[in-house]
Amino acid sequence: MISVVVIDDTLGFLRGSWALSRLIEDDRSARCGRFTGAADVTVPAGGGPARWVESGVLRFGDHEGPAERQLLLVPGPGSAVAVLFADGRHYVDLDLSAGSWHAVHLCGADRYEISTTVRSADLVEEAWAVTGPAKDYRAHTTLVRARP
Repeated sequence: MISVVVIDDTLGFLRGSWALSRLIEDDRSARCGRFTGAADVTVPAGGGPARWVESGVLRFGDHEGPAERQLLLVPGPGSAVAVLFADGRHYVDLDLSAGSWHAVHLCGADRYEISTTVRSADLVEEAWAVTGPAKDYRAHTTLVRARP
């Protein structure tokens, strides 16, 4: 049996710094890659959406270089948060109250299936399966809470 941890407040749980490692397996190109770095979730003192910022190094095929991704997190009903792209477009609604979560995001002809599982207060795993006319890859992300 896979253990999960129930979360009362998704945004409160995610707040802080996380070490991040993401393995990417692209079936279309038959290449694998890895992103390593950090994810920082900050809530502005003056209000407004929280920010999820990933920064690190992406190694994919012959490429190696800096990479970054930013998302916005807006508290929703109950424990949920609306996850938005940096430009404000809706991505998914994330709710970790059951300890695990699954969603589908349609982006044009591409389909993103996303599952997140809270393994402990300091460990989260996320899996993506992405398919579409030009995409066919899987990604597995591990987040480990950074300690000061």
